[in-house]
Amino acid sequence: MVSMFKVLKEQYDNFHLINRLAAYELKSANNNNYLGSLWELLNPAIQIAIYWFVFGFVQERHSIHYEGGGTYEFFPWMLAGITIWFFIYPSITHGSKSIYTRLKMVSRMNFPLSAIPSYVILSKLMPQLLLMLVTIIIFQFMGLPINIYYLQLPYFLVVTILFLFSLSLITSTISTIVRDFQMLVQSLMRVLLYTTPILWPIQDRFGEKLQLIMQLNPFYYLIEGVRYSLLGEGWFFIEHGWLTLYFWAIMLVFLFLGSYLHVRFRRHFIDFL
Repeated sequence: MVSMFKVLKEQYDNFHLINRLAAYELKSANNNNYLGSLWELLNPAIQIAIYWFVFGFVQERHSIHYEGGGTYEFFPWMLAGITIWFFIYPSITHGSKSIYTRLKMVSRMNFPLSAIPSYVILSKLMPQLLLMLVTIIIFQFMGLPINIYYLQLPYFLVVTILFLFSLSLITSTISTIVRDFQMLVQSLMRVLLYTTPILWPIQDRFGEKLQLIMQLNPFYYLIEGVRYSLLGEGWFFIEHGWLTLYFWAIMLVFLFLGSYLHVRFRRHFIDFL
């Protein structure tokens, strides 16, 4: 518990520095590209087009039905869920290698190592907000206007950041000690794209018991919560209160475990260079 509060205090004390480093990280990531930051939108757009062609057009999936009565065409349904995935995926894959790839740079600085995953994740938030804005604009032309359920979007963005930070504390610590773990993280994230109900509806594939098991995936809570908000389906975190409690319990466990591992081993990180 002491480690967790220590790590959280380091984030608070270095909040402004984290913001500046996140802005620099975003700028430097596209510095050598002719189109610059425009690739932050072009890359997701290309992937979305491919996923729609394979899972929507080729499989002839026309509409998705919810128990609450909502029916949506496959493209807006998929777009509403996959938008947040383009924030989750790079945050985890880059966050897991964030410490050991920058260890030489910060080893001579008075800078808390726990802030490195923070600013890496925050640098991915800026393109995510832009992508979400473009998605909302597209929805206005598809008969899905802005609705009151948009009010829960800030909540899901905040808990997504907290969950990614908690998970990155664990993965970045292990990856610094065992570099092969980074390859495992990348492989698992590719698998999660297809095993999490992002590109296919959970209600059409499994019975109640298997649906329950699939819902225990923390990413399901985040993706479906954003999807409910953008589609105007309902107050997801209230209507699925047990999932909200489960998600917060998992996130706190990850935060506690990640903080303990990070504080326990960070004094030895330099030995693994």
